[in-house]
Amino acid sequence: MITKMELTERFLNYTKFDTQSAEDSESVPSTPKQLIFAEYLKKELEHEGLSDVEMDSKGYIYATLKANTKAKVPTIGFISHYDTSPDCSGADIKPHIVHHYDGSDILLSEGIVSSPQKFPELIQHIGEDLIVTDGHTLLGADDKAGIAEIVQAMCWLRDHKEIKHGDIRIAFNPDEEIGMGAHHFDVDKFGCEWAYTIDGGDVGELEFENFNAASAKVRFKGVSVHPGYAKGKMVNANLLAMEFVTMLPPDETPEKTEGYQGFFHLLGIQSNIEQATLSYIIRDHDRERFEDRKHMIINCAETMNNQYGEGTVTIEVKDQYYNMKEKIEPDAMHVIDLVLHAMQQCGVAPKVKPIRGGTDGAQLSFKGLPCPNIFAGGVNFHGPYEFVSIQSMEKAMQVIVKICELTADFNC
Repeated sequence: MITKMELTERFLNYTKFDTQSAEDSESVPSTPKQLIFAEYLKKELEHEGLSDVEMDSKGYIYATLKANTKAKVPTIGFISHYDTSPDCSGADIKPHIVHHYDGSDILLSEGIVSSPQKFPELIQHIGEDLIVTDGHTLLGADDKAGIAEIVQAMCWLRDHKEIKHGDIRIAFNPDEEIGMGAHHFDVDKFGCEWAYTIDGGDVGELEFENFNAASAKVRFKGVSVHPGYAKGKMVNANLLAMEFVTMLPPDETPEKTEGYQGFFHLLGIQSNIEQATLSYIIRDHDRERFEDRKHMIINCAETMNNQYGEGTVTIEVKDQYYNMKEKIEPDAMHVIDLVLHAMQQCGVAPKVKPIRGGTDGAQLSFKGLPCPNIFAGGVNFHGPYEFVSIQSMEKAMQVIVKICELTADFNC
């Protein structure tokens, strides 16, 4: 159905661009190098004959594949992000293809091995063609695989006019990896009744539940004194920070939780004698438990201030996004049903599960655009052992095409 070579070449071409986003940046997008790829994408969409192609000053790209039927069909959309994670380098990516993977260890480069003993997900892809890294960078399938799949699906529909569809909008955005991808997304301009992010993991994943999310900055004020004369005078901010960490539940961290279990995740520590800062993210699928977690971390700061004096600890908690289930389950389950039917007709076994994270679709759903998340095919995101199966990418494209086809029969 889909030209494998075109899809593979498109994705590999995208990996040549370093689009890593940056947590501490105040600009939009957070890194100027993202705009280089955005300009390239805009020109590619124009070259492929899409309509209404535009890119705004913040790097958000919008385009349309025009309807080929006069029937009244809902306008739907497909969205992917083009930034890559700050967690691992995205510069000078050197991908290579492991043809007909046989289940053995994969030598990425000298001394660096991707093994099914460590990454059992590999076993699910025996016999397939895997695109891997050289072990020094991430691959960028999160989410350039999603972009490649969307663009190739639009090209397929363009060339196969026998498949009837309505207006299809596509959008590509920066800064999803730092939680900012949907902040400047123009839902009104996008003009869809519903949409899908193509940003999930392995084949069959369909997600319309995600974490409620907040960030927390906890700052500690110490007093620096020469250690030889510090008795009764020094207040060591390093030790205050360590004490705070022990006040949170030790079993409620990412490495000790799964499924619907929430957590406190310590992202980073900056400290010396005079001052220290702990950076946390707070996650829970259940809104009530989420609120309880925020109260807990605030109460820990108040407890320490009662012990060491007001102002010793300050805390700033900011909500980031909420569980899209709140918006999809009441009124938009038809959006999920369409995907399930599309997967069934494409021979894909659905894996409906909660996201232990978030997507742009979560924020967009709260902006009035129901937007669940569909698999893009990548595995082991954000690190040098990331890989994507070419066959998985093909399946994702087939599902996109089938969703467009089924939507043309949707009862408005």
